[in-house]
Amino acid sequence: MAKIILTHEVSGLGAAGDIVEVKNGYARNYLLPRGFAIVWTQGGEKQVESIKAARAARAVANLEEAQELAAKLKSQPVKITIKAGSNGRLFGTVKTTDIAAAVEAAGLGKIDKRNIEVNDHIKSTGNYTATVRVHEDVVANLRLQVVAAAKK
Repeated sequence: MAKIILTHEVSGLGAAGDIVEVKNGYARNYLLPRGFAIVWTQGGEKQVESIKAARAARAVANLEEAQELAAKLKSQPVKITIKAGSNGRLFGTVKTTDIAAAVEAAGLGKIDKRNIEVNDHIKSTGNYTATVRVHEDVVANLRLQVVAAAKK
């Protein structure tokens, strides 16, 4: 078992700043190379406070605000305009940064890209659903409309 400090939220494992024990292969092959965690050391213990402070600064202040934001996100679909071919196939995929920018552009509020989870890669136009963890206790389903950008 490897003891690590999470630097990002990992579903089913913990939030940024948490110290967890995972199997060596999971840490070595997945968490560490992707930058989701760092190896736990005595010196690394000091980084936990700065990681938790950064997480607190990004977090929604209280539960009422989080529920209000979740209600806004559920209320209407978010339209994402992206380049696509004639058959509706996208040039690339829709990333969580694209979704966060579209939510902010729609005036629904500002959300952190790290709190957005998309089940499948979005590679074509159509309607999709993403999960947004607004607060520790509040999760919202966000409806996405992916449309092709107008050709010039």
